[in-house]
Order: sequence, then structure tokens, then C-alpha cells
Amino acid sequence: MLDKETTPTANTKPGLAAKYRGACVEDLQLPPAFCLSEDAPISHALEAAYEREFDQLPILNDRRRPIGYLYVPTLKQKFEAGSIKEDDAVSRCITHFPLSSKSHPYTVIHPLTPLEELEQFFISAATDFALVTDVERKWVLAVATRDDLETFVKRRG
Repeated sequence: MLDKETTPTANTKPGLAAKYRGACVEDLQLPPAFCLSEDAPISHALEAAYEREFDQLPILNDRRRPIGYLYVPTLKQKFEAGSIKEDDAVSRCITHFPLSSKSHPYTVIHPLTPLEELEQFFISAATDFALVTDVERKWVLAVATRDDLETFVKRRG
């Protein structure tokens, strides 16, 4: 096994390894993810997001695989504008993940992913969050954000 304290990742910018000092995603101490099925009503999504103060909610298909997410601020805007109703299925508002391809490769982010790789993912995918799954991508464990990384660095000093 590689020593994550001293072994930099080949795909990262110089200095990122030093910035995170070998920390990995599990060191962020993220709250467990709350996922919804694609046929869940909008009211459940809005309630869950409000109670947990989440901006993104992972959406799962009938086999419990992640297929996309809801961006809660947009969902709230649509609800307030009347373009969606409480009992509509969240499937009407899902932002689907792109299918894996050479131009959009699927990146697995799991608890032991080094934080420098997570930051590189945010940069290369031009996104502000990542679903943290188990290595086999069977379960969504948490949602990591750029803010989580910034908070971690500040907390660590």
C-alpha cells in the first residue's frame, strides 16, 4: 500500500499534496448523504434539503444507482414560480450525470481518495460537488463540496 503522507499523486498539481498533507475524503468527516429515488415527490426533496441544509440531493434509479442530482436552489425557484408542484416526481427536475465517454469519463470518488485528487476533480469537471461512493459505486455515502475542502484547510491551519 502506498504511503499517502509522502507519495504524491501523478495527476495532481505540485503543491496540492503539501496543501492537504496526505488527507483523504474520509478526513473531511462529511455527513451521510441523503438520496431520493427518481419517483419521489418534490415535497420530499424540499423537506429533506431544508432539514439537512443541503444544496444538492443525489437521485437514484430503481436499482439504487446514482443517475443524477437535484440542485435545490433551482428546485425552489421552479416551485415558487409554479412550474412544478409538490406531488410532481423529482424526475422532472433531475440534472442527469453524463454517460461515461472519452470526453466525460466517470471518476470514482470514495472515502480513501486523496483530497488533492478531489480538488483536481472539481477543477477538471468544472463542478462544485462530488458524490462520494464506495469503490464499486454501489452506494452513495456522502456529498463533498469545494467548501468542504476550504473548511478542511482552514481548520488544519
